[in-house]
Amino acid sequence: MVYFAKWKMVLVGIICLLGLSFAAPNFIPLNQAEALPGWLPRQHISLGLDLQGGSHLLLEVDSKTVIREYLDSMVDAARIELRRDKIRYQGLGISGNGIQVTIKDEEKVDEARKLLRALERDAVLDEDDGRIVMTLNERMIRDRKTAAVQQSIEIVRRRVDETGTREPTIQQQGDDRILVQLPGIDDPERIKRLLGKTAKMSFHLVDQRNSVESAMAGRIPPGSWLLPSEGEDGRMYLIRKRVMVSGDTLIDAQPSTDSRTNEPVVTFRFDTAGAKRFGSATSKNVGKLFAIVLDRKVISAPVIREPILGGSGQISGSFSFQSAQDLALLLRAGALPAPLTILEERSVGPGLGADSIAAGKIASIIGIILVVVFMVAAYGLFGFMADIALIVNMVLILGALSFLQATLTLPGIAGIVLTIGMAVDANVLVFERIREEVRSGRTPISSIDAGYSRAFTTIIDANLTTLIAALLLYAFGSGPVRGFAVTLSIGIITSMFTAIMLTRLMIVIWLRRTKPDVLPL
Repeated sequence: MVYFAKWKMVLVGIICLLGLSFAAPNFIPLNQAEALPGWLPRQHISLGLDLQGGSHLLLEVDSKTVIREYLDSMVDAARIELRRDKIRYQGLGISGNGIQVTIKDEEKVDEARKLLRALERDAVLDEDDGRIVMTLNERMIRDRKTAAVQQSIEIVRRRVDETGTREPTIQQQGDDRILVQLPGIDDPERIKRLLGKTAKMSFHLVDQRNSVESAMAGRIPPGSWLLPSEGEDGRMYLIRKRVMVSGDTLIDAQPSTDSRTNEPVVTFRFDTAGAKRFGSATSKNVGKLFAIVLDRKVISAPVIREPILGGSGQISGSFSFQSAQDLALLLRAGALPAPLTILEERSVGPGLGADSIAAGKIASIIGIILVVVFMVAAYGLFGFMADIALIVNMVLILGALSFLQATLTLPGIAGIVLTIGMAVDANVLVFERIREEVRSGRTPISSIDAGYSRAFTTIIDANLTTLIAALLLYAFGSGPVRGFAVTLSIGIITSMFTAIMLTRLMIVIWLRRTKPDVLPL
């Protein structure tokens, strides 16, 4: 243990320099980091929500809506198929987790069964006296809910990324909930509005054959909806349910300004399939009102004056530039498969985060001072060497957090403070073992060699068990628990390196140069 190969010395030096180079940018203001040479690291430690300030949102996916919309689509598909084959029916609609229909002609029941079976082969189909019920099984319902949550997480991530938020945390919690943590955001209300909108856009023809007044009186014709306007004028529109063009085929949307009116608008562009459908719909319905519907509200309903064959268009309305920008963002990110409900909301101000950082710094400084004083008082020169290794250990922790871009939270600072005490544990074990060897009459070189050799197993065992506990905390914990586990894990690894390699290297160099007769313990 006293022998130290030159390549090991070089390796220790390289690791310490790397740690210093990755930790150094944290002591330079973020806006001045660009002035550093290009070959130097520039990453700063990412601060968590509790240190930087920001918003914490817990969202719930309305999975019942997903199933309801799927059943609605099955009802529409069944209506089209039955009418195409001229099968007379009545009572077609949703029943529980399935759909039901009564076939009037007994001779057509088997044919109707085959048509409905083709719509969803995995559903459970029952028939009794001409009444056919097709029910989704539990696996189908579970799969659709799971897919809705996963798709919602992806859409939420896209929307948050579009706002430019750095280091957001977006993850599933439970079966149908999404945890969103957004550090450092300036306008949490805007984020809530963006996440709260389903943003399902579609294009429909306005039902001009029936009057809105009649529909408002309760006589809504089959195949139509009565929808309100997006604006504050309270206007109602009678819209045909059939979707002429779906917003799913949009590939781009950008805020712009109308060259004629100088008002903010949103320009959009379809993919090839969407452009073809859009061109066909506008070609066949020139002179009719074409409604643009977003989340069951009519944004606008312009007259189709001529076919639009280029696959692009614009949405005009009572937009401010910010609302036009937000609508374009929502359309680019895609529609949520189901509405999101905000179950929990917490905001942390930057001032509170700054107070937490200051308290963490004070705790760390006090901890370092007490440990440094104790080690020098207890072990003299060797204690001083251990203190140098402790400072290097702190630098390595900062460097590792910057390199990994791990998010530092308040519990993470607690993990660092705990590491300050744990970092000298290995040195204490070694030094006490060296003392015992000295008391037994060994020479200084023999005592140091035996001290490191015999304490090595104990050091590895103690740190390894703690590291396993930290890894389990990270694997099964979430949020603050993970932050604590990350800094604790990094601190254990760096403290083992500084105790076993760096402190030993300093002692070996001192030993070779001074060749003492008595150890300064």
